[in-house]
Amino acid sequence: MKIILSPLFAIITTFLLTYIVLLNPTLLQNIELKFFDQLIVQETQKEESVVVVNISEKSLDVHGQYPFPRDVYGDLIKRLRESNAGVIVFNMSFPEEDRTGNDEMFKFFLQQGVVISHFPSEKTQERTAYSTGIVEVGERALPYVPTYNGIVANIEEYERLASGVGIANTIPEIDGVVRRLPMISAVDENLYPSIILEILKVYTQSNTYQIKTNEFGVEAVRVRGFPTINTDENGRIWINPNFTFDRYEMTDEFPDLGGATVFVGVTAEGISNPVPTPRGSEYGHEITAKSFASVTNQYNISQPSDTFFIKIIATLVLGIFIVVASYIRFGWLASLVLIGVTIYAPFYIFFEYAMLYNTFISALMGVIIFAHVYGVKYGQEFFEKQKIKKQFAGYASPTVVKLLQENPALVKEGIKKEVSIVFSDLRGFTPLGESFGDDVKGLTEVMNEYMDAITEPVLDADGIIIKYIGDASMHIHNAPIDDPHHPKTAVQTGLDMLKAVEKFNEKLTAKGRPPVGMGAGINTGLGYIGEMGSTKRHSYDVLGDSVSTAARIESKCNEYGCLLLVGANTVERCEDDFFFLKIDDLAVKGKGVGIGIYTVLDDVKPVWKQSKKRHDYMHHLYKEQKFQEAIEVCELLKTHFDGKMEKYYEMWIERCEYMKTQDLPEDWNGVFIATTK
Repeated sequence: MKIILSPLFAIITTFLLTYIVLLNPTLLQNIELKFFDQLIVQETQKEESVVVVNISEKSLDVHGQYPFPRDVYGDLIKRLRESNAGVIVFNMSFPEEDRTGNDEMFKFFLQQGVVISHFPSEKTQERTAYSTGIVEVGERALPYVPTYNGIVANIEEYERLASGVGIANTIPEIDGVVRRLPMISAVDENLYPSIILEILKVYTQSNTYQIKTNEFGVEAVRVRGFPTINTDENGRIWINPNFTFDRYEMTDEFPDLGGATVFVGVTAEGISNPVPTPRGSEYGHEITAKSFASVTNQYNISQPSDTFFIKIIATLVLGIFIVVASYIRFGWLASLVLIGVTIYAPFYIFFEYAMLYNTFISALMGVIIFAHVYGVKYGQEFFEKQKIKKQFAGYASPTVVKLLQENPALVKEGIKKEVSIVFSDLRGFTPLGESFGDDVKGLTEVMNEYMDAITEPVLDADGIIIKYIGDASMHIHNAPIDDPHHPKTAVQTGLDMLKAVEKFNEKLTAKGRPPVGMGAGINTGLGYIGEMGSTKRHSYDVLGDSVSTAARIESKCNEYGCLLLVGANTVERCEDDFFFLKIDDLAVKGKGVGIGIYTVLDDVKPVWKQSKKRHDYMHHLYKEQKFQEAIEVCELLKTHFDGKMEKYYEMWIERCEYMKTQDLPEDWNGVFIATTK
């Protein structure tokens, strides 16, 4: 499962898509052809040297039943000759005798620059067809060119008299659209020229053609006296679909045609059906006309034999690059640039060199691989963010959760960092629990309300709850997000938590329940922060000596009679922001070095400043081992600070009475060594 959710799994996708490109299924062929259409189809261009003559319903109205008597065609040729036509091409065949016997004029004009068509057939026929000699240069062309079982030939006399006879066959691509025209076809192992070559033969007075082949197939055909015509491996030329021509009806009076080549064909409905082309449906003689114009204008689009190999290699290389780049910063940008280059390349190559290299298919596969790679990465990030949200939603503010989602490394990567740690503990749980008796559910609800009350100030200060331990809690500031004033934030949060407990007690006592209290200990120091635990169960936690010290400080709240105790490290960082009173120099259990412990009071009165001086003087007396004098000052201070420190002074009087019984050295530093946690 882990590898499936890794970008590396896209390597398998890359090989799979490369294999699909190698198979070249119908879908990819259709996409490729449609892409070629986008390259080839451009603005229309008028070709003055070609004219189209249509036999439509209008001609049928004049001449009656189709096919017309041959003298009608003879008259058409005569009028075209009088209008200065060049070669006249009939995109139709005449396989049967004229039913009216009026074909003498037609026979006469066939010899005057007229080219007629014959059509290939899948049915074997005994009739032979005329073919101009074809000279093969290189490999045998027969295996590569379109092959048919038979041919629908014209009347033998017509083929003998006509200036040229060629195959007029439009072979649609796999999507049914005609884009290419064969220059050579084979019937019963004999090669036959297309009608285009026959037209050129008439113009050049040539009597043979050449067809050049290599190990990949047909390379080119040539008519003596005319530039070489490059073809694909099957001897086909790409048709420029953008040509437009002057069009006339068979019955029209023709203007001076200026030697234009004339293509005659049927457009009447029910007699001839149009075929799809990249520019829409067109009739056979229109396609032949565009093919001829493509050749004479040397529209030599080529699709080199290595294009298929290039397409496969490009897909493989592009896919591997995308996967590898996903592990590099800004690799996604490099991948998009390479995909863009792969899309742009066929446009550049086509318009500069008239070559069809369809790396667009490779780019399409690259997009799929890119989507896989970054979809997985996005999925990983999304699930990581959801995991972080689930993990921290109840322990951190929405601001902190959002920051953690944006940068999961803050959680995942352990760091050593200075933090302020706050431990809190519930006071008065026993009487509260006794008030509920066996009502466990009711007690649980109240405890949850208590936790909600003390948690809200933490979240408001963008602190993060590390854990709840029964009725106790632990939270930190300055991790995982930075808080440059975390000591001050921690102390203020502690005070806000005490106020929250006061409000909670108002609701609690209103229900007839005994009030509760809270004690909290705060310390600042280095901690090791990050996800900790087993591979199956882990949590965000903080470890370190400063954490243990904070816990020990909190445990002394009840002993000192204070609600909030703060370590010296914290006090030094925010001494001017709060009203601190020195509580003790304490070596918590397990420590040989004492630390200063302070309490913090809010709602400060101006008179407290003078009381604080007496408080500090009392501690001076204590260190000077003048315990009786210190007791006298404590008695005086009991009513000061609005009585908030009364329990402390009572405890301190007991401490001084005890210390009076001890045999202390002269250099005693005043540190009290705790024997319990």
